[in-house]
Amino acid sequence: MTLKTKTHIYYAIVKSTITYATETWCLKAKTVAKLNSTEMDFWRRSARISRKDKIRNNIIKQKMNVTTPLLEDIKTQQLKWYGHVQRMVDGTLPKKVMKWSPPGRRKLGRYKATWAEGIRGLMGEKRLIEEDWKDRDKWKKKIIVKWAQEDVETSNNLLNK
Repeated sequence: MTLKTKTHIYYAIVKSTITYATETWCLKAKTVAKLNSTEMDFWRRSARISRKDKIRNNIIKQKMNVTTPLLEDIKTQQLKWYGHVQRMVDGTLPKKVMKWSPPGRRKLGRYKATWAEGIRGLMGEKRLIEEDWKDRDKWKKKIIVKWAQEDVETSNNLLNK
């Protein structure tokens, strides 16, 4: 199979299956680790490179022409969904569910992370403010541009080392 065919299989089957309904996931460290390892397992197998070969992940991704990591696509989808729901009319079910908080007190101990806390963290990472979602085009451009800029900066840092 050619590299192009393997890439098409990834985007058509693997990625679409893994990312189904990820807009509503609460991304925890364990989930992120599993997503990253699953993605790299596919690319390693496609490139026919064993972990014993000790080739870095970013080199494999370059060889396989991976443009954006799976996790970044999920984060982008989550921010798009957040903006979409925020722009909805107040009475709609998704908006009610997003604003709902369970009655009573939370249990003792460390709190479980919520989806809203994850979104606020993503917005903080990307320096987005709450009011940005009001303008759909502006919100979409800011999300996509932020990821692209970060990828370029990360690649430059890796090349300079």
